[in-house]
Amino acid sequence: MGRAEARRAQQQRGARKTPRGRANGSAGRPTGIRRFFTWKKILGTFLGLILLGIVGVVILYFAVDEPTDPNKTATLQSNTYKFADGSVMARTGDVNREILPIDKIPEDVRTAFIAIENKSFYSDRGIDVMGVGRGLFNTLRGKGTAGGSTITQQYVKNYYLTQDQSPTRKVRELIISLKVDQRMEKDDILAGYLNTNFYGRNAYGIQAAAQAFYGVDAEKLTLEQGAYLAAVIQAPSQYDWATAGPNGKRLVMIRFNAVLDNMVEMGKLDEAKRKTLKFQEPIKPKTRPGLEGQKGYLVQAAEAEMNKQEITDADIAAGGWTITLNIDKKKQAALEKAVQDELESKLDRKDPKSRPQDQSVQAGATSVDPKTGAIVAMYGGTGLADKDQSNALRTDYQPGSTFKPIVLASAMETGATTQDGKEITPNALYDGTSKRKVVGSDVPFNPQNQDDINYGEPMMTVQEATNSSVNSVYAQMIVDAKPKNVKKTALQLGMVDRKGWPDDQPAMSLGTMSANTVEMAAVYATFDNHGKKVTPTIIKTAEHKDGEFKPVQPIGGQAISRQTADTVTKVLTGVVAEGSGQAVRSGAYEAAGKTGTAELNVAAWFTGYTPELVTVVAMFGEDPNSHKQVTLTGTAGKGRAGGSSFPAEIWKAYTLAALKGVDTAEFQLTEARMGVPVAPSRSATTPAPSGSSSSPAPSTSSSRPSNTPDPTRSSGKPDPSGSKDPTAPTKDPTKTADPTKTADPTRSFIFPPNRPNPPQQ
Repeated sequence: MGRAEARRAQQQRGARKTPRGRANGSAGRPTGIRRFFTWKKILGTFLGLILLGIVGVVILYFAVDEPTDPNKTATLQSNTYKFADGSVMARTGDVNREILPIDKIPEDVRTAFIAIENKSFYSDRGIDVMGVGRGLFNTLRGKGTAGGSTITQQYVKNYYLTQDQSPTRKVRELIISLKVDQRMEKDDILAGYLNTNFYGRNAYGIQAAAQAFYGVDAEKLTLEQGAYLAAVIQAPSQYDWATAGPNGKRLVMIRFNAVLDNMVEMGKLDEAKRKTLKFQEPIKPKTRPGLEGQKGYLVQAAEAEMNKQEITDADIAAGGWTITLNIDKKKQAALEKAVQDELESKLDRKDPKSRPQDQSVQAGATSVDPKTGAIVAMYGGTGLADKDQSNALRTDYQPGSTFKPIVLASAMETGATTQDGKEITPNALYDGTSKRKVVGSDVPFNPQNQDDINYGEPMMTVQEATNSSVNSVYAQMIVDAKPKNVKKTALQLGMVDRKGWPDDQPAMSLGTMSANTVEMAAVYATFDNHGKKVTPTIIKTAEHKDGEFKPVQPIGGQAISRQTADTVTKVLTGVVAEGSGQAVRSGAYEAAGKTGTAELNVAAWFTGYTPELVTVVAMFGEDPNSHKQVTLTGTAGKGRAGGSSFPAEIWKAYTLAALKGVDTAEFQLTEARMGVPVAPSRSATTPAPSGSSSSPAPSTSSSRPSNTPDPTRSSGKPDPSGSKDPTAPTKDPTKTADPTKTADPTRSFIFPPNRPNPPQQ
């Protein structure tokens, strides 16, 4: 075969191998989707995007200029706080900062901040690419930032930009950080960062923070102190050791230890030395200028209310706010004087040996206008220098028997019945035997009445049980009304569900949850306001050129029915007229109220109201050194300090002064429903010798009644002797009395002539 023939044969074999569809010059070309996704095209697209990104960054780099002036946060203003009448109460937020050069800040303190915030600070170019990616990704998803900011970025944000988390601000921060890193030395950037940070306690910069938290200049800070300051800047309000809760302390300790561990990892701290370093607790906060007396507590309450509306501590501390409070100067002065006259003047705080209990007494109070929800007066303690946390806002004590009216309100609101199927009303009958086991509860409970007194022989009305704050009756009532329903009612009325609330426990009837005076004022103001929800607010207005504050709505819809609210109010007028609240009786006003004493007498409350004013006064026993709860028994050299003692006396003195010159009204209880009248019960008796019942639960409320009847008293009428303040204004004699007060056929006999006086809590 010749060469020409061989070529032809080879061509024929190749033609036979060619797939169909590739004739006419299409042999070897990709078909379908493969035509668009070849490796050459993918690589080209990828490189093109990179090039486009580089071009974009270059354009942004030259388009974004480094600011020449600092932002407003870097040059702080003051905040102005005013009373309700517009007069200035205090000014806060003046620049509390002293700029320090880097050599005035100990090197190990500087390293502590680098260790927790930006370990690569001295080697990076001002940004963290991976951190930026995470932050931008989360910002675009609406989930905030995920950290990753370098110290340079944080300095740029603090000094030039704002605290908002928008993608635009983040991009500007990155570009400016690159330029700042090129222009400035690393030590200068670090110094600027340490001098612009907000540390809490109105302290801006490391020098102010050193003074505020440890009472020393920054150059004398120890490594342990510096580690805490480095830890606290993430959440200054939450992590301040003096005011932090258990969770806040746990979180700041995690960061504190991370600072030191990271320094070991960086080779900046010897591991053996690390093991010897211990947390150094900061000093108590010092009083800020102009915040003497109660002013500091009022500012504290206002800031707490702003925090609830997402105005942060940093936003407030940046200054520029004009905040007008609902505080009435006259009423505020009256409350302060009442506490001084009825409590502080009777204590010996200077000599712990003579009356040690006097050192432990703390008082708190909140007064609210029930028609507007305005907090018109508040007492937080003896001053921020002595007590940095307001006693009016603290939530670490139980409200005791001031919770019992909520049990009654819930029972009536839900139409609950007694175990024998009778509707629960103020005239419903209950067994008042001390240590009586509740019936119908999955949780065994047999509370002891105060002084282990048996009431009723054997039955008594709910009105009588409320007057005498009988634990056994209310323990059974909460079972009849169902604890979960009572809790729901409590939350509707203004209490707060915190960790440790005794869900589905009959002990809840004795007020075993935590609460503060503002919450209890909300509950009783709602009773006073005929069931319309009242949310106490201390802020009238808060104005800022660059910020917005949305105040809470103080008056809401019906939390409970008017019938229920009016009935509870009427029952509580009985407590004042002939029950444990007799200490506040006066011809100057008509009042309703309830006493409360927590377990072991560590807290005592009086929560009372007139048609014009709702006021909660509380006393707490707190060891000044350990801050543990201690008994109030022995206060001012006296015996048990219950709700009818100092708290009631403060309440009366304040209310008389606050309402002086006011044409006081009477409660309009047109819808009160007392229930079917019953025959009066017999006298309370002391218990039989012990051994007939299981060991009692600790009492939280009522005291033992006197065994001697008061000869001056008559059935169903207030005691005419000794209850009126001779100097107090009297009601207008031309006023028409509330028709519910005269010849009420539904009103039960409260204490008949042969009944002993009620307990004085």
